[in-house]
Amino acid sequence: MKTFSNYDRQEKFKELYQVEWDVLVVGGGITGAGIALDAASRGMKTAVVEMQDYAAGTSSRSTKLVHGGLRYLKQFEIKMVAEVGKEREIVYENGPHVTTPEWMMLPFHEGGNFGPYSTSLGLRVYDYLAGVKKAERRVMLKPDETTEREPLVKKDGLKGAGYYVEYKTDDARLTLEVMKKAVEYGAESVNYAKVVDFIYDMRGKVEGAIVEDTISGETYQVKAKRIINAGGPWVDELREIDGSKKGKSLHLTKGVHLVFDQSDFPLQQAIYFDTPDGRMIFAIPRDGKTYVGTTDTPYDEEIAFPKVTTTDRDYILDAIHMMFPAVKVGPQDIESSWAGVRPLIHEDGKDPSEISRKDEIFVSDSGLISMAGGKLTGYRKMAETAINLVRDQIAEEYGIRYSDSETKRMPISGGEVNGSKGFKVFKEERVKIGESLGLTVEKAGALVDLYGANVDTLYQLYKDHKEDVAAADIDPLVFAQLRLALDFEMIFKPVDFFVRRTSALFFNIHWVHEHKEPVIEYMAKELKWTDKQKQQYTDELDLLLDEAVNPVKAG
Repeated sequence: MKTFSNYDRQEKFKELYQVEWDVLVVGGGITGAGIALDAASRGMKTAVVEMQDYAAGTSSRSTKLVHGGLRYLKQFEIKMVAEVGKEREIVYENGPHVTTPEWMMLPFHEGGNFGPYSTSLGLRVYDYLAGVKKAERRVMLKPDETTEREPLVKKDGLKGAGYYVEYKTDDARLTLEVMKKAVEYGAESVNYAKVVDFIYDMRGKVEGAIVEDTISGETYQVKAKRIINAGGPWVDELREIDGSKKGKSLHLTKGVHLVFDQSDFPLQQAIYFDTPDGRMIFAIPRDGKTYVGTTDTPYDEEIAFPKVTTTDRDYILDAIHMMFPAVKVGPQDIESSWAGVRPLIHEDGKDPSEISRKDEIFVSDSGLISMAGGKLTGYRKMAETAINLVRDQIAEEYGIRYSDSETKRMPISGGEVNGSKGFKVFKEERVKIGESLGLTVEKAGALVDLYGANVDTLYQLYKDHKEDVAAADIDPLVFAQLRLALDFEMIFKPVDFFVRRTSALFFNIHWVHEHKEPVIEYMAKELKWTDKQKQQYTDELDLLLDEAVNPVKAG
């Protein structure tokens, strides 16, 4: 695993300034990470700047599914369903530690939006379009078979269920593993680096960007043959800087998820269900928790800090009580939550829940390339399309030839385990090694799932730093994870570690409370924070911890 660290932060900015890049990617979410990997693996000199942390926007706040967009069949988005559906298995095989198959159940009730015939037909078409392998094709369940698989589903009016495969993922780690692989291929990538303006040549063509190091406040000129705006919800803000926000624009919607302990909501089976107003909700068991979402409401507030409101909370609680009447969870049972903003492409006359997640490329008069819309699942194909455009433009203007994309069969960082079949063998072997180090089978398995092939680095750190652990007064395993994140995963703030490198703030919030003080102390020393920075970053984490369990009042 290549070093990828903020220890040499100033050197990274110096390189950004000194090199003329083929491609500058603005945005370090899954779209930007995918573009960086596609470009760097073709041999293009590639730079990435992200104004927050990697995946800090939409890419850590999704439903955490690599799914084929079943709901888009209702909108006759046939091409998108076919393309994205096929991408699911590619994403899985390239990183089987971070993305895994998940059987999903779609129950239908009398008077609901789905029935046996429409569900069976829809899932059959879905299987066909997505090229689903035989072992994972849909099965139709009778009412008793439905409740056998998930006893909590409402029995009143139950007519059966569709049973089909989706893929669950850790969206933030998927983004990070893709970015780390791009860095292995030679990309230079920096977080907390914000584009504040563009640089233009005499013809008015964009040839670079002014990038601010938001930690130090210093600014740098970064020159590139082509600039790709992969800002997610911020795409239009960059188009405004470029003076090219016209025609289609983004329509932002907010999605909210609530997390419960399995002792309060003992869901056994992932469920996809409809609500009385026609929206669709997922309820998914994960690591001893159950999370439920999402809402889908128009959003025009601060993009960087969307919040769960009491209205959002009550909507999801009502949906839970409707579909799972025996589950008596209330506001007091919410262990964590998150809100995310989706960048949809605006089309007049459509409800937010009906607007497509298809992706589009806008090329401005200045040459700025903006990638808008899209789904987590389709990141690799979106990147291929964007870099094909760049390849053709560079060939025409500079006479330099680059190859076709090779990412279809390219393992991401941690995915170097010979695909899904190889991962099963790899996991068994590494769990045994974990046991030999004193870890439980369960803990070792969770670490292999989190880090994939990079768990070997974690184990080495766990063995090698016993003296440092004693001095820092940190749990040895937490210390190993922290050292890995500092040396190889570019963390700078506590929230980077607790939210996007471990997902602990969402799915193990007590672990965050238990370990935050020694982690902050160690990071402050290692990264040479000022007292002001230490207080600021501590407050930032404390605010997220509070907001995770205390929604703001609506209105």
